[in-house]
Amino acid sequence: RVPAAPWAQRGLRKLYLSGSGLREVPAELAALRHLRTLALDGNELLEVPEALCRLPRLAHLYLGRNGLQGLPPAFARLQSLRCLWLEGNFLARFPRALLLLPDLRSLQLGDNRLARLPAGLPRMAGLRGLWLYGNRFEEFPPALLRMAHLCVLDLDRNRIARFPDLTCLSALRLLSYDHNPVRQPPHVGDAVRLVGDGAQEFMEARQERLQSLRHQEDAEEEGAEAPPAAPGD
Repeated sequence: RVPAAPWAQRGLRKLYLSGSGLREVPAELAALRHLRTLALDGNELLEVPEALCRLPRLAHLYLGRNGLQGLPPAFARLQSLRCLWLEGNFLARFPRALLLLPDLRSLQLGDNRLARLPAGLPRMAGLRGLWLYGNRFEEFPPALLRMAHLCVLDLDRNRIARFPDLTCLSALRLLSYDHNPVRQPPHVGDAVRLVGDGAQEFMEARQERLQSLRHQEDAEEEGAEAPPAAPGD
């Protein structure tokens, strides 16, 4: 049980209840209207408490390592949410309520049971980091090809045997694909750091190619800037 003291602090901004063995959260949680960070990871919650969905300023929410199988529709009320951690639960479907949170920037869904992503995922236009490691994807989710604003994408420990050309993801800076049955590194833009089998050799070759291009460009610029030779020289 949670001591009564936190519920009396109506101006509370951060509340950490990680690893407390909680199976439920008191309804008094809804009274903490100024709460911005709430950590409930590592507990025994089987569903998201209704009171949690009534926190208008909540920006950072940690619900990892519980027994969650889904999120309630009321979760979409959390329009201030920017960072959500749901790793280590039992989610077999992507929670539809998340599609109504366009300003969410960081979404951690690792170690769940997801096998596909909804076609409407690009509605989450604010998303910059998406962690999907340790799920059940057998194919690269096509919706991700329309997530041009993603900076970080983690697909470690899935069952993806082939990756499409990912150069269309112009904002991508980190792609982790380790422990998938792929034969060669995915094709990505030159600014992307890869993590996975064969990535080091791929990036070394890319670096050599980019350096060669730079040397060639420098030589061309020097030739263009050189003064014309005097007559008779």
